Amino acid sequence: MAKVYDALRRAEEERRRRAGDDTAPVAPLDVAPSQPARSRATRPFWRRLFARRRRRSEPGGADDVNKRRISIIQPDSYVAEQFRALRGRIDAIAAERPVKTLVVTSAFPGEGKTTAAVNLAAMSALSLGRRILLVDCDLRKPKVHSSLGLQPQAGLAEVLRKEASLEDAVLKVEGTNFEVLAVRSRPSNPSELLGSLEMKQLIADVARLYDRVILDSPAALGLPDAKVISDLSDGIVMVVRADVTAANDVQSVLEVLGQQRVLGMVLNGASMDQARYGYATS
Repeated sequence: MAKVYDALRRAEEERRRRAGDDTAPVAPLDVAPSQPARSRATRPFWRRLFARRRRRSEPGGADDVNKRRISIIQPDSYVAEQFRALRGRIDAIAAERPVKTLVVTSAFPGEGKTTAAVNLAAMSALSLGRRILLVDCDLRKPKVHSSLGLQPQAGLAEVLRKEASLEDAVLKVEGTNFEVLAVRSRPSNPSELLGSLEMKQLIADVARLYDRVILDSPAALGLPDAKVISDLSDGIVMVVRADVTAANDVQSVLEVLGQQRVLGMVLNGASMDQARYGYATS
């Protein structure tokens, strides 16, 4: 875990160096200049949450969509190699204990969890003879279908409500060897659906049908959804965004979900020589 904290610290130091200030802390965006500045760690939880949401409210363009599926578009790229390394780490753990169902989450929205889930699914599907299913469990702000150019006629909510069968809802991603259970409709009771006996049974069913099931979870802080989903899985991969995710938020996620269940961490958006992407593990 120390690697992740060190990477976050280095990213912050590099950002300050480029700004020409090696010592002074950056003023929080949501504190007026006339008020005494408060550190990110001491600001109220709700204020930090909505500050992040304001910064990320702009819709993503074609470049953002392509980044979410870069392992499909450029399978030989540096980024794709990082997801191969992540797949290898998970496979090594799976040799010692079952890892059929895997949750990908982050502290807050916009930190790259869907990107990690899509690319990990794509890389996992390259292994010969493997059946991989990617499930979009974010019933509030789903992104998997738009990232992959899918137009589902039925999705997770319909399957849980018995309005569609799993076979009718699952879609094959063109040009890949993995399948997707996306989100079509956004229900008014997402937490209750994700915590239902139907969801538990669905996870058990797909774990029997597929070699690995990757669950793109909602963000872990502020909502109960990620905790509910992670309790149904064999392990967790957490996405941390450099210069955005605070160390205390990482610690909060580990406390909520259980540190012993985290198989590794993906460091997203780090400045590196070869790419603005990184991979780190606990």
